[in-house]
Amino acid sequence: MGRLTRGDLGDLNMFRQIAESGGFRKAAALLDVSPSALSHAMRGLEARQGVRLFNRTNRAVTLTPAGVELLARLDTGFNEIELGLEQLNRYRDRPAGQLRLNVFSDAARLVLAPILAEYSNTYPDVRTEVMVQDRVVDIVNEGFDAGIRYGGLVPEDMIAIPLGPELRWIAVASPAYLQSAPRLETPSDLAEHKCIGIRMGNGQIYRWELERGDEADVVAVDWVMVVNETVMTIELAETGGGVAYCLEQRVTRQLADGSLVRVLPAWSSMGPAFHLYYPSRRQLPEALRALLRLIQARSE
Repeated sequence: MGRLTRGDLGDLNMFRQIAESGGFRKAAALLDVSPSALSHAMRGLEARQGVRLFNRTNRAVTLTPAGVELLARLDTGFNEIELGLEQLNRYRDRPAGQLRLNVFSDAARLVLAPILAEYSNTYPDVRTEVMVQDRVVDIVNEGFDAGIRYGGLVPEDMIAIPLGPELRWIAVASPAYLQSAPRLETPSDLAEHKCIGIRMGNGQIYRWELERGDEADVVAVDWVMVVNETVMTIELAETGGGVAYCLEQRVTRQLADGSLVRVLPAWSSMGPAFHLYYPSRRQLPEALRALLRLIQARSE
């Protein structure tokens, strides 16, 4: 067996990324190269090896039997290489490398935004990439080191670490909307109001659950509109679009300056905390461990 060159290792890693991500475009985005350059490299690899690794059609790219067998071998080898490089961080004064996170918008604003500048200044050798995405994704197949979601949305095969206490959900509206709106004294009154629904990353519309002491009420309303972004939900409420249901922490400023007020102030709901999660088969990278320490210190 001939010795591997630097080019061979690079091409084999490209092959692995294409196979695991399911296509040239996704892999090209992960590797920060063009799809055409990736395709050219794979044709070169196939030519040198004398074996076809991909079945290519206009709609899909799949592995040949030879490609499937090669991927199984490479997974073991590259996982060991990545583990070896990660363990070097234990001998450095501070972690280095790349950290890729997939985070939904509420956690991006409330958890990461307040500490990322400090993290970058403290660990300048870590290149951090954050994908803010409310759609639930497979972080392993998409090439992320970790994700942040609500506790109830973390896949069962992941290691999940809570990032703070449970979160309070409240209903809010603008003073201008409430001036001409029907009375709003009990959760059942919401049926007469313009309510702004929010569609979650798993495709479901979030149900409004309101509690007061031992009382609990799941609100049934006809949504005047449905959006899939918290920021837009809040902005619609601020401009008189109706009643919104969101995390209390997301509207701290608006409640303070009066652009929004709580409706049904005696009613709210506690939901799962933010959780950072990562694959159970992987060791916690030192760069991620350092980020976790900063987040936990801020939440204490």
